[in-house]
Amino acid sequence: MRLVSLLPSATDIVYALGLGDDLVGVTFECDVPPADRAGKLVVVGGRDTRGMSPGEIDAYVRSQRAAGADLYTLHADALAGLEPDLLLTQDLCRVCALPAGQLTEALDHLGCRADVLSLDPYTLDEVLGTILAVGHRAGVPERAEALVAALRDRLAAVAAAVGGRRRPRVAVVEWVDPPFAAGHWIPDLVSAAGGTPVAAHPGARSAPTTWAALTDAAPEVVLVAPCGFDLAGATGQAEQVAARFPGTAVWAVDADALVVRPGPRLVDGVEAIAAVLHPDAVPPAPADATVRVA
Repeated sequence: MRLVSLLPSATDIVYALGLGDDLVGVTFECDVPPADRAGKLVVVGGRDTRGMSPGEIDAYVRSQRAAGADLYTLHADALAGLEPDLLLTQDLCRVCALPAGQLTEALDHLGCRADVLSLDPYTLDEVLGTILAVGHRAGVPERAEALVAALRDRLAAVAAAVGGRRRPRVAVVEWVDPPFAAGHWIPDLVSAAGGTPVAAHPGARSAPTTWAALTDAAPEVVLVAPCGFDLAGATGQAEQVAARFPGTAVWAVDADALVVRPGPRLVDGVEAIAAVLHPDAVPPAPADATVRVA
Protein backbone atom coordinates (compact mmCIF):
# COMPACT_ATOMS: atom_id res chain seq x y z
CA MET A 1 0.00 0.00 0.00
CA ARG A 2 1.25 3.48 -0.91
CA LEU A 3 0.72 5.94 1.95
CA VAL A 4 0.87 9.73 2.05
CA SER A 5 0.90 11.59 5.37
CA LEU A 6 -0.22 15.20 5.41
CA LEU A 7 0.53 15.85 9.07
CA PRO A 8 3.49 15.03 11.33
CA SER A 9 1.48 13.06 13.90
CA ALA A 10 0.21 10.73 11.18
CA THR A 11 3.79 10.19 10.09
CA ASP A 12 4.63 9.22 13.67
CA ILE A 13 1.78 6.70 13.62
CA VAL A 14 2.90 5.25 10.29
CA TYR A 15 6.42 4.62 11.57
CA ALA A 16 5.18 3.26 14.89
CA LEU A 17 3.15 0.71 12.91
CA GLY A 18 6.22 -0.36 10.95
CA LEU A 19 4.91 1.09 7.69
CA GLY A 20 7.76 3.46 6.93
CA ASP A 21 8.62 1.67 3.70
CA ASP A 22 5.05 2.21 2.47
CA LEU A 23 5.18 5.97 3.10
CA VAL A 24 5.86 7.78 -0.17
CA GLY A 25 4.77 11.35 0.57
CA VAL A 26 5.04 13.68 3.60
CA THR A 27 4.84 17.34 4.58
CA PHE A 28 7.77 19.67 5.03
CA GLU A 29 7.24 19.46 8.82
CA CYS A 30 7.22 15.66 9.12
CA ASP A 31 10.11 14.28 11.14
CA VAL A 32 11.06 11.53 8.72
CA PRO A 33 14.08 9.54 9.93
CA PRO A 34 17.19 10.89 8.17
CA ALA A 35 17.93 7.53 6.59
CA ASP A 36 14.51 7.56 4.91
CA ARG A 37 14.24 11.24 4.06
CA ALA A 38 15.61 10.95 0.51
CA GLY A 39 12.88 8.46 -0.40
CA LYS A 40 9.94 10.62 0.68
CA LEU A 41 8.47 13.27 -1.60
CA VAL A 42 7.29 16.46 0.10
CA VAL A 43 3.74 17.05 -1.12
CA VAL A 44 2.77 19.84 1.29
CA GLY A 45 4.90 22.95 1.74
CA GLY A 46 4.65 26.04 3.89
CA ARG A 47 6.54 28.97 5.32
CA ASP A 48 9.65 28.20 7.34
CA THR A 49 9.01 29.94 10.67
CA ARG A 50 12.15 28.81 12.47
CA GLY A 51 13.63 32.32 12.52
CA MET A 52 10.43 33.98 13.72
CA SER A 53 9.36 34.82 17.26
CA PRO A 54 6.05 33.48 18.64
CA GLY A 55 4.51 36.93 18.22
CA GLU A 56 5.67 37.16 14.61
CA ILE A 57 4.30 33.68 13.86
CA ASP A 58 0.95 34.58 15.42
CA ALA A 59 0.78 37.81 13.39
CA TYR A 60 1.61 35.92 10.19
CA VAL A 61 -1.07 33.30 10.82
CA ARG A 62 -3.68 35.94 11.61
CA SER A 63 -2.84 38.01 8.53
CA GLN A 64 -3.00 34.96 6.25
CA ARG A 65 -6.35 33.88 7.64
CA ALA A 66 -7.77 37.41 7.48
CA ALA A 67 -6.78 37.57 3.82
CA GLY A 68 -8.31 34.17 3.11
CA ALA A 69 -4.86 32.87 2.15
CA ASP A 70 -3.60 29.36 2.78
CA LEU A 71 -0.95 28.55 5.36
CA TYR A 72 0.05 25.40 3.49
CA THR A 73 0.56 24.59 -0.18
CA LEU A 74 -0.50 21.26 -1.63
CA HIS A 75 1.78 20.21 -4.48
CA ALA A 76 -1.08 18.55 -6.33
CA ASP A 77 0.86 17.34 -9.35
CA ALA A 78 3.46 15.68 -7.13
CA LEU A 79 0.68 14.07 -5.11
CA ALA A 80 -1.00 12.71 -8.23
CA GLY A 81 2.28 11.30 -9.47
CA LEU A 82 2.68 9.25 -6.32
CA GLU A 83 -0.54 7.34 -7.05
CA PRO A 84 -1.34 6.94 -3.33
CA ASP A 85 -3.74 4.34 -1.97
CA LEU A 86 -4.33 6.04 1.39
CA LEU A 87 -3.90 9.66 2.44
CA LEU A 88 -3.82 10.66 6.10
CA THR A 89 -5.01 14.18 6.86
CA GLN A 90 -7.01 16.20 9.41
CA ASP A 91 -9.63 18.87 10.01
CA LEU A 92 -8.59 19.48 13.61
CA CYS A 93 -6.50 22.63 13.20
CA ARG A 94 -6.00 24.80 10.14
CA VAL A 95 -2.88 26.27 11.69
CA CYS A 96 -1.24 22.86 12.06
CA ALA A 97 -1.88 21.16 8.72
CA LEU A 98 -3.77 21.17 5.44
CA PRO A 99 -7.51 20.59 6.09
CA ALA A 100 -9.18 17.49 4.68
CA GLY A 101 -11.73 19.48 2.67
CA GLN A 102 -9.02 21.19 0.65
CA LEU A 103 -7.40 17.85 -0.06
CA THR A 104 -10.67 16.27 -1.18
CA GLU A 105 -11.27 19.09 -3.65
CA ALA A 106 -7.79 18.63 -5.07
CA LEU A 107 -8.25 14.89 -5.43
CA ASP A 108 -11.55 15.38 -7.22
CA HIS A 109 -9.88 17.84 -9.59
CA LEU A 110 -7.04 15.40 -10.26
CA GLY A 111 -9.33 12.43 -10.64
CA CYS A 112 -7.38 10.63 -7.92
CA ARG A 113 -9.30 7.81 -6.27
CA ALA A 114 -7.17 7.46 -3.14
CA ASP A 115 -8.80 6.64 0.17
CA VAL A 116 -8.72 9.58 2.62
CA LEU A 117 -8.65 9.17 6.39
CA SER A 118 -9.08 12.32 8.51
CA LEU A 119 -7.58 12.07 12.00
CA ASP A 120 -9.31 14.52 14.35
CA PRO A 121 -8.88 13.46 17.99
CA TYR A 122 -9.76 15.76 20.88
CA THR A 123 -8.83 13.49 23.80
CA LEU A 124 -6.00 11.13 24.62
CA ASP A 125 -8.32 8.15 24.25
CA GLU A 126 -9.35 9.40 20.81
CA VAL A 127 -5.68 9.70 19.85
CA LEU A 128 -5.25 6.02 20.61
CA GLY A 129 -8.34 5.39 18.51
CA THR A 130 -6.71 7.08 15.51
CA ILE A 131 -3.85 4.59 15.71
CA LEU A 132 -6.35 1.77 15.45
CA ALA A 133 -8.06 3.54 12.54
CA VAL A 134 -4.81 3.94 10.60
CA GLY A 135 -3.85 0.33 11.25
CA HIS A 136 -7.24 -0.89 10.04
CA ARG A 137 -7.26 1.19 6.86
CA ALA A 138 -3.61 0.34 6.12
CA GLY A 139 -4.24 -3.38 6.46
CA VAL A 140 -2.32 -3.99 9.70
CA PRO A 141 -5.02 -4.04 12.40
CA GLU A 142 -3.14 -6.54 14.55
CA ARG A 143 -0.09 -4.29 14.71
CA ALA A 144 -2.25 -1.34 15.70
CA GLU A 145 -4.02 -3.31 18.41
CA ALA A 146 -0.70 -4.50 19.81
CA LEU A 147 0.73 -0.98 19.75
CA VAL A 148 -2.28 0.54 21.49
CA ALA A 149 -2.30 -2.24 24.09
CA ALA A 150 1.37 -1.52 24.84
CA LEU A 151 0.67 2.21 25.12
CA ARG A 152 -2.24 1.57 27.48
CA ASP A 153 -0.01 -0.68 29.59
CA ARG A 154 2.47 2.18 29.95
CA LEU A 155 -0.31 4.59 30.92
CA ALA A 156 -1.55 2.08 33.48
CA ALA A 157 1.95 1.80 34.93
CA VAL A 158 2.12 5.57 35.41
CA ALA A 159 -1.36 5.60 36.95
CA ALA A 160 -0.34 2.90 39.41
CA ALA A 161 2.85 4.74 40.33
CA VAL A 162 1.14 8.08 41.04
CA GLY A 163 -2.14 6.74 42.34
CA GLY A 164 -3.13 8.03 45.78
CA ARG A 165 -0.54 10.81 45.69
CA ARG A 166 -1.34 14.50 45.94
CA ARG A 167 -2.06 15.91 42.49
CA PRO A 168 -0.39 19.32 41.95
CA ARG A 169 -2.14 22.06 40.01
CA VAL A 170 -0.58 22.31 36.54
CA ALA A 171 -0.96 24.94 33.82
CA VAL A 172 0.29 24.12 30.33
CA VAL A 173 1.11 27.13 28.18
CA GLU A 174 0.65 26.04 24.58
CA TRP A 175 1.68 29.41 23.11
CA VAL A 176 3.26 32.48 24.73
CA ASP A 177 2.52 35.47 22.47
CA PRO A 178 -0.39 35.71 22.92
CA PRO A 179 -0.72 33.13 25.69
CA PHE A 180 -2.88 30.10 24.90
CA ALA A 181 -4.40 27.81 27.49
CA ALA A 182 -4.02 24.17 26.54
CA GLY A 183 -6.90 22.23 25.05
CA HIS A 184 -7.58 19.06 23.10
CA TRP A 185 -5.77 16.06 24.65
CA ILE A 186 -3.18 18.10 26.57
CA PRO A 187 -5.14 18.35 29.86
CA ASP A 188 -5.53 14.55 29.63
CA LEU A 189 -1.74 14.21 29.62
CA VAL A 190 -1.54 16.18 32.86
CA SER A 191 -4.28 14.10 34.48
CA ALA A 192 -2.67 10.84 33.34
CA ALA A 193 0.64 12.02 34.79
CA GLY A 194 -0.84 12.61 38.24
CA GLY A 195 -1.61 16.32 38.05
CA THR A 196 -4.68 18.53 38.07
CA PRO A 197 -4.95 20.65 34.90
CA VAL A 198 -5.93 24.28 35.51
CA ALA A 199 -6.71 27.11 33.07
CA ALA A 200 -7.35 24.39 30.51
CA HIS A 201 -9.98 23.26 28.01
CA PRO A 202 -10.13 19.43 28.15
CA GLY A 203 -11.53 17.91 24.98
CA ALA A 204 -11.98 21.33 23.35
CA ARG A 205 -9.83 23.59 21.21
CA SER A 206 -7.00 25.46 22.87
CA ALA A 207 -7.87 29.13 23.24
CA PRO A 208 -6.16 32.47 23.74
CA THR A 209 -6.13 33.67 27.32
CA THR A 210 -4.38 36.27 29.47
CA TRP A 211 -1.44 36.00 31.79
CA ALA A 212 -3.71 37.22 34.57
CA ALA A 213 -6.07 34.31 33.97
CA LEU A 214 -3.18 31.89 34.10
CA THR A 215 -1.74 33.30 37.31
CA ASP A 216 -5.22 33.52 38.89
CA ALA A 217 -5.55 29.77 38.35
CA ALA A 218 -2.78 29.42 40.96
CA PRO A 219 -0.74 26.69 39.29
CA GLU A 220 1.96 25.00 41.32
CA VAL A 221 3.74 23.89 38.16
CA VAL A 222 3.80 25.64 34.78
CA LEU A 223 4.76 23.63 31.70
CA VAL A 224 5.73 25.73 28.70
CA ALA A 225 5.11 23.57 25.62
CA PRO A 226 4.71 25.88 22.61
CA CYS A 227 3.33 24.20 19.50
CA GLY A 228 5.95 23.82 16.79
CA PHE A 229 8.98 24.06 19.10
CA ASP A 230 11.48 21.55 20.42
CA LEU A 231 13.07 21.70 23.87
CA ALA A 232 15.60 24.39 22.94
CA GLY A 233 12.89 26.65 21.55
CA ALA A 234 10.60 25.99 24.50
CA THR A 235 13.38 26.70 26.99
CA GLY A 236 13.99 30.24 25.76
CA GLN A 237 10.29 31.00 25.96
CA ALA A 238 9.93 29.36 29.38
CA GLU A 239 12.70 31.55 30.77
CA GLN A 240 10.67 34.61 29.79
CA VAL A 241 7.43 33.13 31.15
CA ALA A 242 9.04 32.32 34.52
CA ALA A 243 9.10 36.00 35.51
CA ARG A 244 5.28 35.99 35.46
CA PHE A 245 5.10 33.16 37.99
CA PRO A 246 7.41 34.04 40.88
CA GLY A 247 7.84 31.18 43.31
CA THR A 248 6.29 28.69 40.89
CA ALA A 249 8.11 25.77 39.31
CA VAL A 250 8.38 26.47 35.57
CA TRP A 251 9.48 23.78 33.13
CA ALA A 252 10.13 23.76 29.40
CA VAL A 253 8.90 20.73 27.46
CA ASP A 254 9.78 19.44 24.00
CA ALA A 255 6.30 20.17 22.68
CA ASP A 256 6.58 18.66 19.22
CA ALA A 257 7.95 15.37 20.49
CA LEU A 258 5.81 14.95 23.60
CA VAL A 259 2.73 17.16 23.80
CA VAL A 260 1.16 18.75 20.73
CA ARG A 261 1.30 16.04 18.06
CA PRO A 262 -1.49 13.49 18.56
CA GLY A 263 0.39 10.25 18.07
CA PRO A 264 2.07 7.46 20.03
CA ARG A 265 4.68 9.77 21.54
CA LEU A 266 2.04 11.42 23.72
CA VAL A 267 2.57 8.51 26.10
CA ASP A 268 6.23 9.54 26.28
CA GLY A 269 4.83 12.94 27.22
CA VAL A 270 2.73 11.50 30.04
CA GLU A 271 5.80 9.73 31.41
CA ALA A 272 7.90 12.90 31.15
CA ILE A 273 5.27 15.04 32.88
CA ALA A 274 4.89 12.42 35.61
CA ALA A 275 8.65 12.65 36.19
CA VAL A 276 8.25 16.41 36.67
CA LEU A 277 5.32 16.10 39.06
CA HIS A 278 6.32 12.94 40.92
CA PRO A 279 10.08 12.48 40.51
CA ASP A 280 10.27 10.06 43.45
CA ALA A 281 7.60 7.75 42.00
CA VAL A 282 8.53 7.26 38.34
CA PRO A 283 11.76 6.95 36.32
CA PRO A 284 13.40 10.22 35.23
CA ALA A 285 12.57 11.62 31.80
CA PRO A 286 15.23 11.68 29.06
CA ALA A 287 17.50 14.72 29.23
CA ASP A 288 16.10 16.08 25.96
CA ALA A 289 12.46 15.93 27.12
CA THR A 290 12.14 18.58 29.82
CA VAL A 291 14.22 21.14 31.69
CA ARG A 292 13.39 23.23 34.73
CA VAL A 293 14.00 26.96 34.28
CA ALA A 294 12.65 28.29 37.61
